[in-house]
Amino acid sequence: MKHISELTTHLAALYDGLKDGTIDVKVAAELNNTAGKIIHAQRVQLEYAELRKEQPDIPFMKTKSAPKAQAKVGA
Repeated sequence: MKHISELTTHLAALYDGLKDGTIDVKVAAELNNTAGKIIHAQRVQLEYAELRKEQPDIPFMKTKSAPKAQAKVGA
């Protein structure tokens, strides 16, 4: 899992698995707990950067590549 959007997708699948009974409740609880710790760690990193008035570069928080610069047409 490289991005937060992937975590969201996995959590949605976890919810579906719990709902339809294909995922064991104990396994789901541990996965949910781990996801919460990942989210908390990212939150701490963001709060720390905010206190230092920095813009953090956190690859996990990125969901898309940066937009490419567009060339000006005519000048």
